[in-house]
Amino acid sequence: RKIKQLKTTLIRLSADQTMLPGGISRLWNVCGKANCRCKNPKRPVKHGPYYQLSFTLDGKSSSFFVKEKDLLRARQLIKNHQMFRKLSTDLIQNYVDFTRQQGFSRS
Repeated sequence: RKIKQLKTTLIRLSADQTMLPGGISRLWNVCGKANCRCKNPKRPVKHGPYYQLSFTLDGKSSSFFVKEKDLLRARQLIKNHQMFRKLSTDLIQNYVDFTRQQGFSRS
């Protein structure tokens, strides 16, 4: 019963929700212009903040910038992915438990 419930929830989540892996970092930057405010020797003011989504897929790390106006949506997509991973892990654990109890002939 638990397996069926988890599968239904996973199917609904993956069908209804977009998701993104990873996490968002807030960054400040120093540019290459010689007389820029970010190079002021007494009171440097770095450029930013910039927001970057970093993630790993298929063993390869990648990232891209997220506009400030898109931060809330990006964070929601990350939460959707976290929920998907948690439900997937719970489902696999239930399959393992079921197989241990019932054996391979019923799995």
